[in-house]
Amino acid sequence: MEVKNSFKIIAATGLVVGNLIGAGILALPISLGLVGVIPSLVAMLLYSSMMLFTANVLAKESGEAKNVNFDYPSLYEHYLGKWGKWAAVATNAIILYGLLIAYISGGTQIIADLFGISGTPIYVALVLSFILIILTIMDLSVINKYNTVLIGGLFIAFAGLIILSFPGISVSRLAESHWKYFGLTIPLVVTASHFHNIIPTLCKDLEWDVKALKKAMLFGMIAAVIMNMLWTICGIGCLERIGENGLLNAYINNLPATVPMSKVLNSQTFTILAVIFSMVAISTSFLANGLGLMSFVRDLLYNTFKIDKQYLVRLITFAPPVIIAVIWPEIFIKALNVVGGIGIVTLFGILPCLISILKKDNSLKYKFFGVFFLILSIAALIIVIGMLCNISIFNPNPQAELA
Repeated sequence: MEVKNSFKIIAATGLVVGNLIGAGILALPISLGLVGVIPSLVAMLLYSSMMLFTANVLAKESGEAKNVNFDYPSLYEHYLGKWGKWAAVATNAIILYGLLIAYISGGTQIIADLFGISGTPIYVALVLSFILIILTIMDLSVINKYNTVLIGGLFIAFAGLIILSFPGISVSRLAESHWKYFGLTIPLVVTASHFHNIIPTLCKDLEWDVKALKKAMLFGMIAAVIMNMLWTICGIGCLERIGENGLLNAYINNLPATVPMSKVLNSQTFTILAVIFSMVAISTSFLANGLGLMSFVRDLLYNTFKIDKQYLVRLITFAPPVIIAVIWPEIFIKALNVVGGIGIVTLFGILPCLISILKKDNSLKYKFFGVFFLILSIAALIIVIGMLCNISIFNPNPQAELA
């Protein structure tokens, strides 16, 4: 029985890590590179801890509900009323649409760079979108059959990238710290720590064993933080701060980290692995979030408007992200910032913290952590809104360093 339970925890940990190591990791070395290794580590420890705490809150609620139809809008409606339900609906839409936009944009830039195509032409975005959408609407049994293989390839490619990057690391670059850019790290760190949408599924698979689920989430988060930090160190260590292939230029142009790193390291093997890693990360992430968004749209159309049209579900799911990614091709990092700083921070930061505070049978210690992480979440939301509104105190201009 113990062996069976251990196997389930390992399997659940794998799913958590697979969700955490998605396309968001491609942007980490760029945004975190602006602030430096030490501030990046501080941001990861603070906000990964916050996301793990809120995951535990949601796991506890899911385990207590013991309901296969458990979902977050009804949970937040129970504790926070109608506004909580619609806040969950709105922020979930921001998260899922924002992620699909980021995946199309990032993938288009990687493909254009691979084939030496200048700019980000519309036809590349349209062809990539078509392939990703076809993969997403395929039969679920076909998707599940190949997803494990893709995840395995993802980890092999990642290990290869780390090994090939190490000789190009400069220790002097790792010693730099630029704390004024600390706010820029938060949205991406939060996005890279997000796996909360699969908690109800994992809880059901573990037969409502919340202790086992908490172990899986802890092990998965630790593994992901280590991988994210290794990749960030490689990016910061390999890339100059200023230059055509520097961190500042990549940030300003919303480039995934693999694009400038491939040029700097000048290794054909690295380039091949970078393309494999990037496109698999984008494909698996698009697939998972595309399925989630289709389910979200279907549920909203049927339960709110009594419309049950499959073609309409697919149109509403995929048309907006494709149109936005085509109109605004260089939106990769910006889209991830909105997703993490507004969507994820609200749905999986602020709202779970409020539940931990409001729930009567929670201990004082538990509520203290709820208050602490609620303050962190609100601070992140304020910073991102300030960045989007271009308020100078929240949005230091990296372009000034290039002047």
